[in-house]
Amino acid sequence: MEQMQSRFNTMSDQIIGRIDEMGTRIDELESSIGELMAQAGINDDEAEEAAEARPADGRGRPGATPGLPAPPKAGDPSPS
Repeated sequence: MEQMQSRFNTMSDQIIGRIDEMGTRIDELESSIGELMAQAGINDDEAEEAAEARPADGRGRPGATPGLPAPPKAGDPSPS
């Protein structure tokens, strides 16, 4: 029983360590994104507006890239 408790504690400590590491990496990523946005001249209001324009699934809008056509819809004949 002690061996099982010891293994559980070890695994628990490893999981907590990984979660802490992921949190640090997310903080670094957010900082990097903020720096890139500042370099690109994008402010938080513009970023929020762009995020609100996306569907709830976060995939973006098909064909929203300027200069690119929207992908064909299901059932549409393929272009020849």
